[in-house]
Amino acid sequence: MSDTEHKLPRRRVLEGGMGIAGLAATAGMPFWSRFALAQGEEIVPFTDMPAESVADTMPNGVHWLDTRMIDDFYTSNDDFYVVHHYNTPQLSAADHRLRISGLVQRPTELSLADLMAMPRSEIDAGFECGGNNRIRFHGLIGNARWGGVSLRSLLSEAGVRREGIEVVFYGADTGMENVRDLDIEQAFGRSMTFTDAMSSDAILAWEMNGEPLPHMHGAPLRLVVPGWYGVANVKWLSQIHVQDRRFMGRFMARDYVTLSRREVGGLERWEERSVTRMQLKSSIVRVTRRRNRYNIRGFVLNDGTPLQAVEVSIDGGPWQAAQIDSQSSRYSWKLFDLEWRDPAPGEHTLVSRAIDVNGQVQATPEELPQKPTRWENYAQFTRTVQV
Repeated sequence: MSDTEHKLPRRRVLEGGMGIAGLAATAGMPFWSRFALAQGEEIVPFTDMPAESVADTMPNGVHWLDTRMIDDFYTSNDDFYVVHHYNTPQLSAADHRLRISGLVQRPTELSLADLMAMPRSEIDAGFECGGNNRIRFHGLIGNARWGGVSLRSLLSEAGVRREGIEVVFYGADTGMENVRDLDIEQAFGRSMTFTDAMSSDAILAWEMNGEPLPHMHGAPLRLVVPGWYGVANVKWLSQIHVQDRRFMGRFMARDYVTLSRREVGGLERWEERSVTRMQLKSSIVRVTRRRNRYNIRGFVLNDGTPLQAVEVSIDGGPWQAAQIDSQSSRYSWKLFDLEWRDPAPGEHTLVSRAIDVNGQVQATPEELPQKPTRWENYAQFTRTVQV
């Protein structure tokens, strides 16, 4: 790793703070550096899934991060996960324009140079795909430092009219859809309420980890919505449109929709919800051995609610407090570590759970509502290893 690559994690002046109670970093070394394999340290394979490679990029534009090999607080731009839904447009940074339209007092078009001349915002934000799961070791995930301009400031400058209640974000990527036997071309689109757009820490980003935004991550401009699943972070952003009704495009109304059976006013009902804010989730992604010392490591992601603790249970035993990187920010991933002392030979089960400051505990599989759809996989994940 070069000197330049070392500098970015060390310049963390993080927004909002962590609010983690009773957790301190080990003195003398950055927490994240302990995720790099030391000399003589080896990964203990999980026995609950095959040890397949996760790093290959698929033809349809999907790339997984091998979470077993996390060795830095920031995911490199080349290894941050990628999911594409339509084509991957090649846009010129010099010629690209962002349109702000709809129920605004001052509709406008802005060049990238216009945006870069505005007050700069930076934020650490990690997120995962709404369909991320234990397959490929929860590899649809990443954590980066994003640079750009505040969405709130742009909307304020445009002057959203009182009847504007929904903000829609369109990418330049397009694809053909069949809707009621009609083939139509649609641009990728996602939306949020005006309240969410104005109260969040969302930015329009042209920079990722101190470098120009890469093409596969939406260059020259993408939306970054901290605390929300990756689908909300629209790439190749070309238009922001304010309207007076809910946006009903494919990726809000027909796809990335969680179907679950829930109690509604004392009655059991099936409910459909757009995938938006991340649920409270932790997962163990690696066990290592160095001589007779073992370590259990993993990550936490959520909607930005501060954490109280992350705990690990071994073989169904008592919950043990793991150590969390105290330099993590509100919206970054939170890497955790637990030393596993003197495990007996044989197979062992390991599971983690996150607890936030409101007392919410990461759900067990039994506590999740009946949920036939594949979105929002956040129940406690039990792993098995052979010692």
